Amino acid sequence: MAGTVEGDHVDVVGMWVTADGHIRQELLPDGRYDEARGERRSAYTGRYTVTGSHLDYVDDTGFTATGDLRDGVLYHEHLVLYREQKSS
Repeated sequence: MAGTVEGDHVDVVGMWVTADGHIRQELLPDGRYDEARGERRSAYTGRYTVTGSHLDYVDDTGFTATGDLRDGVLYHEHLVLYREQKSS
């Protein structure tokens, strides 16, 4: 769950989406991510690491980016992403 600390890290695994749903970033438990943009699935893929509430991303082409989790919101460069809630 977002915001819970496990050891020195915050749990970020799951689907994160922009408010308009255009960008969907799935953070996988194996340290990989898969980001969709609009209808383009897997627009960006790569790996991520978590240190505290800070994320470092390296996509499969070598491009790097960062993110920070604050109050359950993922701020990834210029994007603001919210954890997608699973329907029960």
